[in-house]
Amino acid sequence: MMTAVVLGGTSGIGEALARELAAQGLNVVLAGRDLAELDARARDLEIRYGVRAWSRPFDALDFESHHDWLESCEREIGEEIGGVALCYGVMPSEDEAAVDGSLTRHMIEINYSSAVSILDRVAERLRDRGKGFICAITSVAGDRGRASNFHYGSSKAALSTYLSGLRVQMARDGVSVVDIRPGMIDTKLTYGLPGLMMLAKPRRVARDIVRGIRGNRAVVYTPKIWWLVMFVIRMLPDFIFRRIAL
Repeated sequence: MMTAVVLGGTSGIGEALARELAAQGLNVVLAGRDLAELDARARDLEIRYGVRAWSRPFDALDFESHHDWLESCEREIGEEIGGVALCYGVMPSEDEAAVDGSLTRHMIEINYSSAVSILDRVAERLRDRGKGFICAITSVAGDRGRASNFHYGSSKAALSTYLSGLRVQMARDGVSVVDIRPGMIDTKLTYGLPGLMMLAKPRRVARDIVRGIRGNRAVVYTPKIWWLVMFVIRMLPDFIFRRIAL
C-alpha cells in the first residue's frame, strides 16, 4: 500500500486531499506546524478509512530542515514514501502586498522558495527509486497577471514554471509531476474576499487532484470549467485585457 505525504495537512485543500487519498486506500502522512490538529486528523483518517496515518512537523521556512526531511519521515514511520502533495500557501491582499515589501517577500518565500526547497529534496529521493508522484497546488492566478492579484499570481506562476521543468526532468525517471491549478475554492484562504465567483468545495478539488495523479496529468484545472475560462483570458489581446477589471 502506497504512503503519501500531504504538506500543509491543516489547509482546506490539504485536509480534503488527505481524506480522498485515504478513501482510495493510501496511507497518509499529514505534515505541518499544528501537531495537535494534525494528530487529531490522522486519527480520524485511521478510524474512517482503515488506513495508517501519521502526523509530522514541517516548517516551510526552515530551509535547513528540508534537506533530510523525507528521509527522516520515512525512518520514523517505518514506511517508504511514494508521493508528496504540496498544499500550503498564503495570499495577502493585493493592496497590502503592493505597499508592504516584507509581506510580499514572506509570500514569495512560502509560495515559491520553500516549495522549490522541499520538492527538490523529494525529487532526489523519488528519482533514486524510479517511481512515485509529486503534485503541488499553484493557481489559475498564475496563468496571466491580473490587476487584482498579480503579486500572488506571480508567485504561483513561478511555481508552475518550476514544476514544468521538473516534470520534464523526472519523466525519464518514472516520477510524475502534476501542477494543480484551482480556481476559487471555499477555504480560509478565500474567506471574506469580495467578488468571488464559481466557488468550489475542497472535496471536489481533492477528487480532481487524485484523478490527475492517477492519470499522470501534467496540469489539472479544477473545477474543469477553469480550463476554458483561463484559455479565454490568455487569448485576449493585451489592449482588450487592460480594459477588463479582473
